[in-house]
Amino acid sequence: MRIASYQMDIVPGQPVENRKLVAEWAKEICRNGKVDVLVLPEMWTTAYTLPTLEETVKEDKEQTEVFIAELAKEHQVNIVAGSYAAFDVDGIYNRSLIVNRAGERIHTYDKMHLVPMLDEPTYLKGGKHGGKMFELDGKKMGIIICYDLRFPELVRSLALQGAEMIFVVAEWPEARAMHWEILQQARAIENQVYIVSCNRVGTYDGVEFAGRSMVISPWGDTIYKASASKEETINVQVELNDVKKIREQVPVFKSRVPELYDRH
Repeated sequence: MRIASYQMDIVPGQPVENRKLVAEWAKEICRNGKVDVLVLPEMWTTAYTLPTLEETVKEDKEQTEVFIAELAKEHQVNIVAGSYAAFDVDGIYNRSLIVNRAGERIHTYDKMHLVPMLDEPTYLKGGKHGGKMFELDGKKMGIIICYDLRFPELVRSLALQGAEMIFVVAEWPEARAMHWEILQQARAIENQVYIVSCNRVGTYDGVEFAGRSMVISPWGDTIYKASASKEETINVQVELNDVKKIREQVPVFKSRVPELYDRH
């Protein structure tokens, strides 16, 4: 399966401009060869323009979801559409969106863990449901959003549901870049899954973002790591059959004794 991730610099508060950037990128990537999945970063339509987010989202309405569906159909490609600010009846959610090659929405996930360091809880609602496994081209996958990476229970839950690849979409800051890399590697090793991350670059409101979008094998090897500061495409072929082989070599899931673990 070939995965292409867009480590982009986001135009703050401008969904139309960001959709244009993504459309141009997708056209170029899909023209240059077969790609199975396109991946975008967290909050790629607006960035973290939280104080003005409600006004922007109300004006933009559902255009992002329509755009992603049309893009998938045009290029016959699955899209892990990072996350975007989605307006719901009780507030705004940081929502991931996955569509298949036919442009059909197959999965959404609302970010459960909101970032106190970025004041997310003031402006956004936390997701009310845990992560669920989904399938693309018959392969089992999961998705988490940025700060979720710090909570191993969430990724373990997805692995126990059968996920072989976990996408991590983010706006992770340079100030905690070391954590970004190490936590991804840890989640891959402990769950014996591929980790495919897509972070942003650039700066906004005094925050510099870390880039370093990565692809990590279920053995913990870094297959690819993007630069820290430049827009870049990560275009990697992954062999999901490796997951089964590694789980047979080191049978972590067969060795679990969850009835003895303290659940508090």
